[in-house]
Amino acid sequence: MNPIDLIVTVCAVLSPATCEEQHLVFNWSGSLQQCAMAAPPYIAQWVGEHPKWTAVRWRCEYPHTNDRAGTDGNAPAG
Repeated sequence: MNPIDLIVTVCAVLSPATCEEQHLVFNWSGSLQQCAMAAPPYIAQWVGEHPKWTAVRWRCEYPHTNDRAGTDGNAPAG
């Protein structure tokens, strides 16, 4: 399993124009696309713990911004 960064854009319930990104890092053994598809339970848990926020979008990335997924879903070597 490798660490993966689930990046969730959340907006304040009482002020929908106030948004920020939250980074949830956990171990994942699938692709970035599989991570995004499996994310809703993790997002629901976070929102349950932070009821003043609502999730509006999310994506998965490798934790280091320079380690982007290649077209085959694997991180570049190096």
